[in-house]
Amino acid sequence: MSGYRSPTAWIESAWRELDAPDAGRRDGCLEVVSDVLETGLPTQDDAERAVERLVAVALSDESYVLRESALHAICTATTPYELPYRVVEPLAAGVDGFEPLLLGYVLAALGSTCDRAALPVVERFLHHPHPYVRREAADAVGELRRLRESPGEGTA
Repeated sequence: MSGYRSPTAWIESAWRELDAPDAGRRDGCLEVVSDVLETGLPTQDDAERAVERLVAVALSDESYVLRESALHAICTATTPYELPYRVVEPLAAGVDGFEPLLLGYVLAALGSTCDRAALPVVERFLHHPHPYVRREAADAVGELRRLRESPGEGTA
């Protein structure tokens, strides 16, 4: 036996450890989920379920480090997967509760959805007091506008 574990088994194992009292251990669990999602090996459905759980952590955990790790993992997942807006929509609803540095992750995740519903939320941050947030919002708006254009409409 080679000891191979499926990507889903790695993620499920990490979720079981997420309730550990040690914040460092919990952060390590989120890193495992991020690493597995980065491979693109989980199915689309498994990736969406993992991101939904990461969204819940990002919105509910009191630890900045864990919220950052969850958001980082979500953004990592946007490279191999096209996440539907419904999966990250709770981030849009809670966007005003994020610190400026975490807003960058949220805006990037929303921008990667290819869904017009994210545009009004992201556009609100084009005039944010922090230049970093404004840059991330502009990138996300550009991504949403680019992604929603269809090649058949004569736009490139």
